[in-house]
Amino acid sequence: MVDVLYEDNHIIVVIKPQNIPSQSDESGDLDMLTMIKQYIKEKYNKPGNAYVGLVHRLDRPTGGIMVFAKTSKSAKRLCEQIKTKDFQKKYLCVVCGSPKLKNSTLIDYLKKDEKTNIVKIVPQTEVGAKKAELDYNIVDIYENKYSLVEVLLKTGRSHQIRVQMSNIKTPLFGDTKYGYVGEKSNLALWAYKLDFVHPVTKQAMHFTVCPPQQKPWSLFKNSINKLK
Repeated sequence: MVDVLYEDNHIIVVIKPQNIPSQSDESGDLDMLTMIKQYIKEKYNKPGNAYVGLVHRLDRPTGGIMVFAKTSKSAKRLCEQIKTKDFQKKYLCVVCGSPKLKNSTLIDYLKKDEKTNIVKIVPQTEVGAKKAELDYNIVDIYENKYSLVEVLLKTGRSHQIRVQMSNIKTPLFGDTKYGYVGEKSNLALWAYKLDFVHPVTKQAMHFTVCPPQQKPWSLFKNSINKLK
C-alpha cells in the first residue's frame, strides 16, 4: 500500500515507511521504487513496466517524504534542482543529550566501508573522502535527556545525519550502529519537509509530514505539531 501525498502526470510524492529500502538492494526486500511502479501499473492499468524515476533516496531506517518522477523529463529536471540547491529536504531527529550549541553548521568528510555498511569521519585528504555539510537547530529538550533537532541537509551522504550528530556526542535515539545505548527502537530520523519546484508547471511545491506518534517522538508532541 503506497501512501500518496500528491500525484499528477509528472510526479508522485509519497511517504516512505521506515525500514523499507528506497530501491532494490541485496536484501531482496520489497522497496519503494518497485512498490510505486506496481501502484501506477495497477491504478492506470498499464501494460508492461511503468516508468518511475528515482530522484533522491532515504536510508532504509529513515522514514518520511519522497518524490518520484513519472517521466524522464521530470526526473532530469528534479535532479538538476538537487544540484542547484532548489530541492530542499528537512529532517527531524531525536538525539541523546543535547548539542552544546543551539544551532550550528557541521562540516565533516565521510567515507563509507561498503563491507560493513558503516560510515566514518576521515581526514579531507583521505582517498574516497566526501564532504558532508548540514545545519541543525534544537527545537526542544526533554528533561535534559533527549533533544528534538531539525536538520537541513546541504549534502546527501549515506548515514550523514547519524554520523555527524554522533560525532558531537549526541547519537540518534535508536541508532545502535553509531553510539546509541538504550531500549530497542526504530531510528528516530524522519524526512518531514520537502520543498521543490514542479518540474513542468514551475509551481512551488511544499510538503510537511510529522513523524509517527510513538516514543521518542511522543515526548515532543506539542513541539512537533507547531512545526506543521
